[in-house]
Amino acid sequence: MIPVTKSFLPPIEEYMAQVQRAYNNQWLTNRGELVLELEQKLKAHLGIDNILITNNGTVPLQIAIKLLGNGGEIITTPFSYVATTAAIVWEGCTPVFVDIHPEYLTIDETKIEAAITEKTTCILATHVFGNPCNVEAIDAIAKKHNLKVIYDAAHCFGVKYKDKSIFEYGDVSTCSFHATKLFHTGEGGAVFCKNETLRHKIFYSHNFGHDGPLSFHGLGINGKISELQSAMGLAVWPYISDIIDKRKNVVHAYNRYLNFTNIQQINLREDTSWNYSYYPVVFNTEAALQKVQDELNKSGIVPRRYFYPSLNKLSYLNKMNACDVSEQIATRILCLPIYHTLSEKEVQQIANIINSHCE
Repeated sequence: MIPVTKSFLPPIEEYMAQVQRAYNNQWLTNRGELVLELEQKLKAHLGIDNILITNNGTVPLQIAIKLLGNGGEIITTPFSYVATTAAIVWEGCTPVFVDIHPEYLTIDETKIEAAITEKTTCILATHVFGNPCNVEAIDAIAKKHNLKVIYDAAHCFGVKYKDKSIFEYGDVSTCSFHATKLFHTGEGGAVFCKNETLRHKIFYSHNFGHDGPLSFHGLGINGKISELQSAMGLAVWPYISDIIDKRKNVVHAYNRYLNFTNIQQINLREDTSWNYSYYPVVFNTEAALQKVQDELNKSGIVPRRYFYPSLNKLSYLNKMNACDVSEQIATRILCLPIYHTLSEKEVQQIANIINSHCE
């Protein structure tokens, strides 16, 4: 079988060597030696000094919304993983959906201002498949209307925009270190924030609000990453450049073998240094997608309809405004298999099936 992705697993002896350090220290959580070491490696690699690693990629979104949303309306994208919208609703705020750009697939910045009301507190946008939003335009809108900006950058490990880490943009930016991501800790994530006061609030919020063992700065939850999760991250760490290089080769192979007459690629924003995190293609119709997906499945190849459905169609939301571009893209987009051990021969097999059955 060829799945849509595979987690990178470092040699077991290298992972166990990191686990052994935690055993030797007799320290399994609460920001031990392994957590601190991993944060330092990430700071150096990403060229950023304001990282806090967490137990997953959703808790940072929830904390950011809790601190900045104030129970108001949050302008967001309907084209993202469900966690983006779920975090807004979970924290007692109201999502207000703005449609997406048909080529970049990120929130259409030209439609944001029309959605702003007196209840709007934040803009929460997703850098889709590692493709940056128009961060300059969003920043200008936010400053004009005194709004905060949160970026869901779950897919963005290693992405740079205009030679700067994508995590530098926005009031808060978050990332996922889930097992399926380029860099992972099994489950995990990170939050980035340049403002010292807000960063302090985020820090204590991820540890129950603690100010030392017996007093509290304020309200908090448990967002701490464990030493065992960090052990996985440290074991994966030496291979990250190789992982990205091999995925780059897979992307280039798809580009060579696929016939793009009846499918559309994502358009990367200019000045983006991408990370080869996903390989989405958009078909002309949902029927064409389903036909190709069925044929791939017959050969044991399992792509993913990602993202589907458009989030403004979620059943637990009240009736939301139409987002025509997102709704159409969501029915016609398919993420093809991409991972570090996917061979050129397998890419060619996938491409041949798509080329033969795509109308």
